[in-house]
Amino acid sequence: MDHSLDDAREAMLRRLPAVGQLLQLPRVQSMISSYPRPLAVEAIEAAVGYLRQKILSAASATELDTLDLGSDFVLSLIAEELGRRRPHLRRVINATGIILHTNLGRAVLAPQVAAAVSMAATCYTNLEFDLATGERGSRHDHLEGLLCRLTGAEAAAVVNNNAAAVLLALSALAAGREVVVSRGELVEIGGSFRIPDVMAQSGARLVEVGTTNKTRASDYKAAIGPDTRVLLKVHQSNYRIIGFTSEVSLAELVEIGHSQGLIVMHDLGSGLLADLGPYGIAGEPDVRASIAAGADVVTFSGDKLLGGPQAGFILGRRDLVAAIKKHPLARAVRIDKLTLAAAEATLRLYLEPERAIAEIPALRMLTTPVSAIAARAQAIAARLRESLPGTEIDVQPGASQTGGGSLPAHDLPTQLVAVRPSPQWGSVADLERALRRQDPPVLARTQHGFLLIDPRTLLPGDEDAVVAALVAALAEGGGSGG
Repeated sequence: MDHSLDDAREAMLRRLPAVGQLLQLPRVQSMISSYPRPLAVEAIEAAVGYLRQKILSAASATELDTLDLGSDFVLSLIAEELGRRRPHLRRVINATGIILHTNLGRAVLAPQVAAAVSMAATCYTNLEFDLATGERGSRHDHLEGLLCRLTGAEAAAVVNNNAAAVLLALSALAAGREVVVSRGELVEIGGSFRIPDVMAQSGARLVEVGTTNKTRASDYKAAIGPDTRVLLKVHQSNYRIIGFTSEVSLAELVEIGHSQGLIVMHDLGSGLLADLGPYGIAGEPDVRASIAAGADVVTFSGDKLLGGPQAGFILGRRDLVAAIKKHPLARAVRIDKLTLAAAEATLRLYLEPERAIAEIPALRMLTTPVSAIAARAQAIAARLRESLPGTEIDVQPGASQTGGGSLPAHDLPTQLVAVRPSPQWGSVADLERALRRQDPPVLARTQHGFLLIDPRTLLPGDEDAVVAALVAALAEGGGSGG
C-alpha cells in the first residue's frame, strides 16, 4: 500500500513489541534467567530503543521496508545487549603458554581446593573459634602447623599477599632502624611495587650496599652499624643479571648477621615447595632451603610457584613471627576465610609431593612433557583443519613461560598450533581480536603472521572452546571491523 513516510513510520512503531510482552516470551525468559531483573529489563529496553531509533531516523519508506522487526532479529539484539551486561570478572581461555599469567589471575586452583573454598563460602566455619576450648581462636592456627611441617620453620603467619608480608615484617621488626640490602636486589615487580618504597612505608631506613652486578660479604660487614636491625636478601624472581656478577649467598649472609646479633630476612617472592629438579627446572630457591640455611624470617607468595591463592606467607623464628602477628598492621592485611580455605587445601596436597605435582594445575603445566603437549596440539590442529579447510593450520615448536615473576630465564619447550587466516579474511591481529570477543574469550599469542595456541596452559576440556571460538571467529569475517 502507498503510505506517506509518517504513516509508514507510525505503522512500524506500532509493530514494535512492548518490553512487558518480550519479558513473557519463553525464549527471552531463558536468556535472562541468570541476570538480575533490572539488568534484563534494561537490556530489552535498549534493544527496543535501538529499533525505535532506526525507525525514527529512516529517510524514506523504502528504508523502513528494509528494517527487520522479526522475532529472531529482536532476540539477537536482546542477546547482544545482555552480553554488554554480563559480569565483569569472566572465565577466559588461556592459550598464551604463560602459566602464571598475572593479568589472568596467576595460579588456577586444583578442583579439591575450589571445593574447600566453596565450603567456606557457603557454611559457617571455625575461622576464629577454638572447638576444643570453646574460646576465641586465631585464624593463623589453621595454617601454622601445616606450614611448619612442610618447611621446618618454628612459626608462621599468613597475610593477603607477599607485598603485605614484606611490609608487615619490616614494620614489626625494623621500624626506625636500618635494613641493609644489596643494590642488585632492589627489585620492582608488577604494579610498580618496589622494595625501597615498601621499606619507606614500613618506617625502616634503607641502606644500599654493593653495586648492581656485584655485592660482596665485605660490603655488608662495612655497612653494619649501631642502628642496623635486618640484613635483607631479595630473590630476583622476575629478572636475571648474568655475566660479570657476584652475590652473597643466604648462608653467608646468615653467618654475617648472626655474628652481629642481627635478623636475616629472605624475601623469596615465588615460594617453591616442590622439587622440580627431576623435570629439568632449576634455579629457583626452595622455601625449606631458606629455613635450613638459617634465615630468621622468610616471605613468599601463594599464587605463584606454590600454585595456590593470592596470599603472603611469613615463616621463621617463633619470637619474630609472634611480634609480627601482634603488630597493628597485621589486622589490615589479614586473609579472609576463602583465601585461608584455599591455602590450607593447597598446602595439604604438598604432604604427598607426587600428588601435588599431578593435581596442582600450575605444577602440572610446568612438568608436562613436550610429547604430551605435542599430542594435544596435533589433535587440536586436526579438528581445526576439518572445520576450517581454507585456513592455514600447522603445528610448530615454541616456548612456554612460567610468568608471574617466576623462573624468568627458564623457557619451557612446547608445541604450538599455528593458525594463519587467508588474506581475504583479514590479518592475524584481526583474528586475535575476534577471539577475544568470543564467549568464553580465548587469549592467544601472535608471531610471524600466525596466531599461536599453546596447549600447555589449556585446562582439561578447553580444547572444545578453542576450536569453537576459532570457527566462530573466522566465520564472522575479518578486516578492521572483525
